[in-house]
Amino acid sequence: MRLDRVDERIIAILGADARMSFAEIGGHVGLSPSAVKRRVDRLVDSGAVRGFTVVVEPQAVGWTTEAFIELYCRARTSPGEIRSGLAGYAEITSACTVTGEADAIVQVRARDTHHLEEVIERLGAEPFVVRTKSTLVLSRLVDQPILAGTADLP
Repeated sequence: MRLDRVDERIIAILGADARMSFAEIGGHVGLSPSAVKRRVDRLVDSGAVRGFTVVVEPQAVGWTTEAFIELYCRARTSPGEIRSGLAGYAEITSACTVTGEADAIVQVRARDTHHLEEVIERLGAEPFVVRTKSTLVLSRLVDQPILAGTADLP
């Protein structure tokens, strides 16, 4: 599906405030509420928008430690095998296969460094993991959704 400028603005507006009414969105993009609803439905049906969710501030709920953990896997470990092995970790917020020396990188949130150490030990014990390399996040410099800044809201 190709997105036009109005679709991009609608997505950016919903990204900033998914509770905004179709009428309010329409006011920002120059469409009627029913036209906005049709566009949002089309964005959802096409898969461009996967859902609407609450954004939790990790520190507010006690998950104050963040790290990126590189996974070095045994030969011929498939992305599907890595995905299956990581599925049970509540602490993992994202995981990707990558280029370079590591096979995958995992973003982790934990209560504290002790909890982080436990997660790293559990990851290292996965049968497909040969070794790990961890980087602790000191501060977030940029943390924005896709299409952030394209809403052109007043």
